[in-house]
Amino acid sequence: MSAPHGTAFPALPAFERSLEYARHCDALDPLAPLRERFALPHADDGEPLLYLCGHSLGLQPHAARTRVLEELDRWARLGARAHEQGKHPWIDYHEHLGQALAPLAGALPTEIVVMNSLTINLHLMLASFYRPAGKRTRILIEAGAFPSDRHAVASQIAWHGLDARRELIELAPPEHSALIAPQSVIEYLQRHGERIALVLWPGVQYLTGQAFALEPLVQAAHAVGAHIGFDLAHSIGNLPLGLHASGADFAVWCSYKYLNAGPGAIGGCFVHERHALEPRVPRLSGWWGHERATRFEMGPQFRAAAGADGWQVSNPPILSSAPLAAALECFQAAGFERLRAKSQALTAYLEFLLAAQEVTVLTPRERDLRGCQLSLRLRRAPERARRIVRALDAAGVVCDYREPDVVRVAPVPLYNRFVEVLRFCELLAQACARSP
Repeated sequence: MSAPHGTAFPALPAFERSLEYARHCDALDPLAPLRERFALPHADDGEPLLYLCGHSLGLQPHAARTRVLEELDRWARLGARAHEQGKHPWIDYHEHLGQALAPLAGALPTEIVVMNSLTINLHLMLASFYRPAGKRTRILIEAGAFPSDRHAVASQIAWHGLDARRELIELAPPEHSALIAPQSVIEYLQRHGERIALVLWPGVQYLTGQAFALEPLVQAAHAVGAHIGFDLAHSIGNLPLGLHASGADFAVWCSYKYLNAGPGAIGGCFVHERHALEPRVPRLSGWWGHERATRFEMGPQFRAAAGADGWQVSNPPILSSAPLAAALECFQAAGFERLRAKSQALTAYLEFLLAAQEVTVLTPRERDLRGCQLSLRLRRAPERARRIVRALDAAGVVCDYREPDVVRVAPVPLYNRFVEVLRFCELLAQACARSP
C-alpha cells in the first residue's frame, strides 16, 4: 500500500505510442502503490471510469472515511470533552493540518491557517490588504480570472464606495494568444504602479493551466508599493511552492482539487510572517482568532493570535477537516519531489500523444510553466466540440469542458497511470473522427 519513500522517480525511455510502452512506464513507477489508497470511480454498470479531473475534484482517499468516522465516534463518546481529549483534540486540530500543509506551501507553520473556504478567505485577506487611499485605489487581476475571484474583488471595491468599472484592472493576453507573459504584468506595474493598491494573481490560471513564478511578480508589486496575493487553488498539491521565500503578502486556496479533501472541503490561507506577527494589521476578527491563552476568558477585547491563526473567525468544522488529514498522509508517504517528477512525465507523455491529434494545447510547453493540467482547444465549431465531449463522457472519460471549445485534462500523480493517458488519447481520437 505504501510507496518506498527513498526511491526516486526514474528516468523513462523515449516516448512511444503503444500499450506496451505505457505499461512499462507504470511498472517502473515507484508511486504506483499510492493508487490503492484512493476510491476509483465506476459507472452505474460497474465499469471503471477514466478519471482525469483532479484539477476540479480530487479522488477520495480511503482513509478519509476512517478519519471522519473516528471523529463521529469521538463526538458520541466524549461530547464537548473531545475538544481537549482523545487522539486528535479538536481545539488544535487545525494546527496539525497547518503543519502538514506548510511544506507543500513552502511556508513556515505559523504562516499557514486551515479555515473556511477559498472565497471567504479571500474576502478576509482583502479586508486586510486592500486599503485604497489617495490615488492608490486599483486592483490588478488577470482577464478571465475565475469568476469567484472577480466577484470578490469587485465587491470589495464597491464596499469601499468605489466603482469597479474604473478600479478593477483586468490584464489580458495579447491578441491571438491565451497566455499572459509574466513580463507584461511587470511592465504594467512599472508604468501604472502608483495607482495599484493590490495585485491578485493565480498560481495557475484555471482555464489555460499556465503556471506563474511567484517571486518576480511579488518583487514587481512591492517595488511600486502595492500588496500582492495569490489564488493557489490550482497550485497547492500540484506545483512546488515557496510562499515564504517569495515574500508574497498572502495566498488562499481550496483543498478539494489536488489536495483531495472532498467537495466543499475546508480551505487554507497563508499570511507572510511580517504581517502575521504584527497584531496591528487591520482584519475582520472573530473569537477563534483570539490568542489561545486567553480565548476562553471571554473578554471583550480582541487580542490577535500570533501568526496566520489571528485571521480565524470561527472554530474549524472538524468533520470537513478530517478528510484533509487523510489526504495529507498520502503526500507525506509519496514525497513531493517524486510526485512532481511523475506529474511532469505524465503530462509530457500526454502532450506527446496529442501531437498527432487535431487539438491545440493552450497550456505552455515548458514544464516549469505548467502543472498536471493540459487545456486542449478542440479545432471544431462549438456544437461539434460539444459532441466530442459527449462522446468522451459516454466512453467513461471524466474530464472537464469549458465553453466554447476547451477540454481540461489532468493526470494526477497520486492515482493516475500512463496507460490511462494513452487510453484517453485513443478515445479522444475516436470522438474527433466521429465529429469531423
